[in-house]
Amino acid sequence: MTIQEKIDADLKEAMRSKDAERLSVLRMVKSALMNAAIEMQGARAQLPDPDAIAVIRKQVKQREDSIEGFEKGGRLELAAKERREIAVLMEYLPKPLTENELEQLVKGAIAEIGATSKAQMGAVMKVATQKAGGRVDGRTLSQAVQKALG
Repeated sequence: MTIQEKIDADLKEAMRSKDAERLSVLRMVKSALMNAAIEMQGARAQLPDPDAIAVIRKQVKQREDSIEGFEKGGRLELAAKERREIAVLMEYLPKPLTENELEQLVKGAIAEIGATSKAQMGAVMKVATQKAGGRVDGRTLSQAVQKALG
């Protein structure tokens, strides 16, 4: 079952159980996935799971940015709502890499490229991103690569 199919099934279940907050989040992410699919391949397209994961990560990042703004503005109830939405979205992301797994992945990518300096970071990032399979966000991966090359 693809991520989009799972979201569709969970959306129907949220409708049946009258879970308004979950339904709202799932509708937003479904819309984002559909928009991304249309941009990439046309109106009837299904996104492959790696692309769907990227869209969901983007949705999580938007909510994290909103939380920061709400907390600065003293709107803690809105920040709490965004956190609950993130919890729903995280259900559709793969299990994140552990520190050790991330370190091994980066070492493997560096060895594969034969990188010796930060000048080769782009090539290492390309390989490491493919190997990570959406299990780590770009910022964390970039920091790990910089640390290993530094």
